Amino acid sequence: MTTILNQHEDYHQAQDAYGFPLIIKQLLNRARIVSRHQTISYADKLTYTYAEFFKRINRLANVLKNMGLKQGDMVAVMDWDSHRYLEAYFAVPMSGMILQTVNVRLSEDKVLYTINHAKPKALLLNAEFAPMIKNHQFDAPSIEKVIWFDDEDAHVAELPSYVDGIYEDLLSSASDEFDFPDFDENTIATTFYTSGTTGNPKGVFFTHRQIVLQILASMASTALNAEGQGVRYTDVYMPMTPMFHVHAWCVPYWATLIGLKQIYPGRYLANKLVDLIEEHNVTLSHGVPTILQMLITEMNQRGGKFNGLKISLGGSKLNESLAKRAYECGIEFMCGFGMSESCPTLSRSIFDDKQKAMSLEEQINYRSLSGSPILLVNMELWDENGRKQPFDGEATGELVVRAPWLTQSYFKDHDAGNELWRGGWMHTQDIACITPDGTLKIVDRLKDVIKSGGEWISSIEIERILSLHPSVAEIAVIGIPDERWGERPVALITLKPDHTNTTAEDILAIGHQAVEKGHLPKYGVPSDIKFVKEMPKTSVGKLDKKVMRQMYSQNLF
Repeated sequence: MTTILNQHEDYHQAQDAYGFPLIIKQLLNRARIVSRHQTISYADKLTYTYAEFFKRINRLANVLKNMGLKQGDMVAVMDWDSHRYLEAYFAVPMSGMILQTVNVRLSEDKVLYTINHAKPKALLLNAEFAPMIKNHQFDAPSIEKVIWFDDEDAHVAELPSYVDGIYEDLLSSASDEFDFPDFDENTIATTFYTSGTTGNPKGVFFTHRQIVLQILASMASTALNAEGQGVRYTDVYMPMTPMFHVHAWCVPYWATLIGLKQIYPGRYLANKLVDLIEEHNVTLSHGVPTILQMLITEMNQRGGKFNGLKISLGGSKLNESLAKRAYECGIEFMCGFGMSESCPTLSRSIFDDKQKAMSLEEQINYRSLSGSPILLVNMELWDENGRKQPFDGEATGELVVRAPWLTQSYFKDHDAGNELWRGGWMHTQDIACITPDGTLKIVDRLKDVIKSGGEWISSIEIERILSLHPSVAEIAVIGIPDERWGERPVALITLKPDHTNTTAEDILAIGHQAVEKGHLPKYGVPSDIKFVKEMPKTSVGKLDKKVMRQMYSQNLF
């Protein structure tokens, strides 16, 4: 418990004063009082009230305790986005255990790597992912207990011999009363692994205090926006960022804190997502541009529009072509910036009367930027020598940040952690500029910026310009080796279904026009354009430029 540290004799903490540690169980305080009759749904499979949710959290905590698990033990989850996942979000860390959210979209060997690196004692396992852990007694020997999830009739399924029980059966036989303890708010609550583009995934970890502070700052920064953009008590929430990835941007936590109606969609299938949005009148979500494109394509095929759907976008740059399509489809979208190591949100769009007065073109451009720092976040731009750069909208440098919820290192990788925190600031490895009014513009990733003839070229800026061509559905610009210039940009493009006759010359014409208007240097026009059916993406839906460069070098495009 916290105590008051003050030398003045009149300031003493009352003997029975409650120090209120910032731990995850405090997030349920309001909902227990005002949201008992609000509902939580899992796709089209079930719906229950918050009152039942609280009981199920208690039951899960008792199941884990009865299995012999104790504070400090690691509990892993492999599931689609479900009510079960939300229950684990609370029951596991509230019990003083550490929740590992396993990225089920990684390759099998990477999944096993993350499990063996974290060494969980228990695993909550969806039947679909059982093949990934193989014979876990040999391939993941730290796992002592396995709890089985199955959306089908688990009672008639042939269960593997290593399963200790079916989730629903175990919950139904456990007590619905549990007294969650108080403990140090700096206790580790969660860990998960980044889907980095090089080497093995790295483990990040967050304390109860860090998660609670991120939730409060992110939620408040969202709520401060104008009506139609900010979160409201009346919103209906459905995640479209996987719950294994940075706690689904922590939004399930703050949706529960507020007491919102919540929908968990399971696996992300475009038709199912739109069905759920329409059925439940979903108004609040978040995701990467790939998910946004899926939604728009599905809704266009239905000949309809979204009605009051607010989506926060991150993960990768939103190109202005897709932004315009989202606007035309009735989606109220905002962009932000964050990373796995930052828990994740660091910035998001501000939308007030000033932005409302903008023209459509100005709004699209503004909304496609990365917003402004959320509450409590400090940012600087450093050049290659660590010198601070001005916020004038022109000077660029690596974005370095400070906030009270940033991971303090990498799990079992102190060297990488020290590199992340060089000079006492977290290094994002993003090149950015910041305008005088505090708007963040990501120029490029350090590893993706292209150096041609001694000049730096922003792949993101080329993508922004070429995406304005009406034929472009998705675009990625990569640097490829060139004997004369060192590197040259190449554009990979997927075309919209009704624009398949578009040629490379048609799209390059946009680039040449940008050169004539002074918006792009001549050497920024790509040397080549390749039309592809599908873009390589990471496990969380980001464009994977490392794989693109490898495929290009192997003539696979």
